[in-house]
Amino acid sequence: MPERPLSAIVLAAGEGTRMRSTRPKPLHLLCGRAMVLYVLDALGESAVDKAVVVVGHGADLVTKKLQEEAADLTLDFVEQHVQRGTGDAVSVGLTVFPDDDLDDGDVLVLPGDTPLLRASTIARLVQEHRLSGAACTVLTAHSDDPTGYGRIVRGKDGNVVRVVEERDATPDERAITEWNTSIYCFRRSVLAPALRRLTPENDQGEYYLTDIVEVLHDAGYPIVAVEVDDEDEAQGVNDRRQLARAEAELRRRTNERWLDLGVTMLDPERTYIDATVRLAPDVTLFPDTLLQGSTVVAEGAEIGPNTRLVDCTVGAHAVVEATVGRDADIGERCVVGPFAVLQPGAHVPPGTRSGPFYTASGEDDSS
Repeated sequence: MPERPLSAIVLAAGEGTRMRSTRPKPLHLLCGRAMVLYVLDALGESAVDKAVVVVGHGADLVTKKLQEEAADLTLDFVEQHVQRGTGDAVSVGLTVFPDDDLDDGDVLVLPGDTPLLRASTIARLVQEHRLSGAACTVLTAHSDDPTGYGRIVRGKDGNVVRVVEERDATPDERAITEWNTSIYCFRRSVLAPALRRLTPENDQGEYYLTDIVEVLHDAGYPIVAVEVDDEDEAQGVNDRRQLARAEAELRRRTNERWLDLGVTMLDPERTYIDATVRLAPDVTLFPDTLLQGSTVVAEGAEIGPNTRLVDCTVGAHAVVEATVGRDADIGERCVVGPFAVLQPGAHVPPGTRSGPFYTASGEDDSS
């Protein structure tokens, strides 16, 4: 397989009006992390040399968050000042690359609102793109009801010839069940010239990145489609309902990972763990336990039921039952609760047995 430089452009400029929030869409939280961070995670198996994040609405907030929390990846940021469509956003993203850097290599394009995307899927997309020698490889999915997504139109030979957005599709095109995930891998050398041929002649009056497929096909370049194994993986998050569904799936994945690492959960469907939490082996979590933020739980501790800990540390073999705590430190072999409240800054000394209705503050741990 040809080894060429690989870069990525992540489109994170959208306002997300259907979220009905002042928070920029890419920064909505899923299991305690900003949504766009999961998209960057999906690049982890693909040896990406550089990732460019196209920001727009809330640009300063998005940039600051990613600079703080995506330190493992080399990121550049560029702002799309006027929202003129995904094609324009990719053109803006390409301005970060020197002109002589566009002649070789490949570039991934991903929307910033697909948090369920797996790194293995992106790695397979890149591999198929390079093995096939395609100018463009598009990740597609099949659904019985692809409402809301652009459809993949194939020619008589079965090859991809174009992508049509649903609002611009004919009834026959809307009946197509293969849809566009808006995730692509392009040869760099053909991407910029093809973008310059896009026009805003559509219902939205925008420059659609989807139109680039037809542009490249008509120019004689090969287009390849790779189907994602799980259609849910490529679903975008555009409103609160979709956000909740993505949260449930990411929570399931998080819980399965901890189960594999030796954590016991009596009822995983009623256990809520942020992706930022750290747990040791032999921790036991009872139902209706919420562990959030930078909480760390040491080996052998028992947490719950009916407990919420935010940014707390729990020592080895401690028991914490029916307790609410924030930014608190619980020592080894403590017994806290039931019905305990740990206020910010509280420290529960090792070996403490609190009893019911215990309250610890940051100023006086003996209360």
